[in-house]
Amino acid sequence: MVKKVKEFRCDLHVHTCLSPCADLDMYPSALVESAAAKGLDVIGICDHNASENVRYVIEASRGKPVHVFPGMEISSREEAHVIALFENIDKLLKVQEVVYAALSGSNREEIFGCQAVVNASDEVEGFNDRLLIGSADLSLREIVEAVHAAGGIAIAAHIDRESFSVLGQLGFIPPDIRFDALEISRRMGLGEARKRYPDLGGYPFIESSDAHFIRDIGEGVTRICMKEPSLSELKMALEGREGRYVKE
Repeated sequence: MVKKVKEFRCDLHVHTCLSPCADLDMYPSALVESAAAKGLDVIGICDHNASENVRYVIEASRGKPVHVFPGMEISSREEAHVIALFENIDKLLKVQEVVYAALSGSNREEIFGCQAVVNASDEVEGFNDRLLIGSADLSLREIVEAVHAAGGIAIAAHIDRESFSVLGQLGFIPPDIRFDALEISRRMGLGEARKRYPDLGGYPFIESSDAHFIRDIGEGVTRICMKEPSLSELKMALEGREGRYVKE
């Protein structure tokens, strides 16, 4: 049977309790339950510079109507954030090795927050002691190239924010860095962003929640038309190919 293109409600930028700035209630099973309750079809798990909780979110999603893209939110040398999404954990881990090799410092929980690794049964497996709130010693170009080399999608995060965004740090989107899309925060929305950034009309925009708290999951949603929730379909939708597209 030939699959037809249909609309998926996607929140491609969600944190877990592994991110030091996220609430401890963002553990895998609670996160998935909230996503399902809010009618999301697809979520991207993107903790700061780390990915240990991704496999547990995927485990928690089994039997639930929510597809999980493995991902990470990587902070560059320029202190700009990049969302990286992958088809599977193995490809994510290739980039994780690159990021950890370029990330220095140790976390101080009393200052930056807890970085908990929690499994699908809500059990604490341990804690990540790296300084995940910091920036990797990698340029934006190096990050995007590493993501693409691993078969992933690279999205410039929350470009409308003054801090930790490509526009906020550089003032422009470097034309020689091949971002697959630009993310708009839920506070601005896609319609307003198109008015605000007419010179970025050549890029696809997505809107995400960047959720650090359970209540925020699904508060930023992109409706994406594709045949199934796979990375290849997402790539086609971002490129507007073969009937796949992003609704704005």
